[in-house]
Amino acid sequence: MAIRYPNGKKYTPKRILSENNNVKHKDERFSNRGMTLEEDINETNEYYRSRKIANIHKKPLPLQIVNVHYPKRSAAVVTEAYFKKPSTTDYNGVYKGFYLDFEAKETKNKTSFPFKNFHQHQIDHMKDIVSHGGCSFILMRFAKTEEVFLVKAEDFIPYYEDKTSKRKSLPKTIIEEISYPIAVGYHPRVDYLRVIDRILRLN
Repeated sequence: MAIRYPNGKKYTPKRILSENNNVKHKDERFSNRGMTLEEDINETNEYYRSRKIANIHKKPLPLQIVNVHYPKRSAAVVTEAYFKKPSTTDYNGVYKGFYLDFEAKETKNKTSFPFKNFHQHQIDHMKDIVSHGGCSFILMRFAKTEEVFLVKAEDFIPYYEDKTSKRKSLPKTIIEEISYPIAVGYHPRVDYLRVIDRILRLN
């Protein structure tokens, strides 16, 4: 399905299937390797919801459907759609009375995280959330090493908006300094609320 941004550029979602879906491993810790960060977070959020820990969801994309193909009477496939407006961040919800709003990004780079992965409207949205007392952050994943970091929006934004440095990416060394590492487990996969407890001093 081709989706058009407001600027006219096309975006075709990649369907990434885990190579390990139908493979049984002796060690369950490795059964989910190959999953994307989004899949890991979705699994984690379902874990939180099913245990009444938090209510956090992936935001629906604001799409305007243009063309639909009907290969069968009982099935419909969207073949072209447009974004009605720029999307904000990926996830939001409530945890222990606090509003959480965050973006999830991953890169194949080993030593830095490209700024091109972010859009100004997403940055503006996160700034707005923080200004209203919400907790906004970014979950960054280095795909090659399967490392995940939680970076608070207010710690990331100054680097993104620093025009004097002319950086096109944020070095991993800086990310390690300003972030909270998250160990990837089995269930839940990415237990980011353990870090949020520390940030909000809920323990």
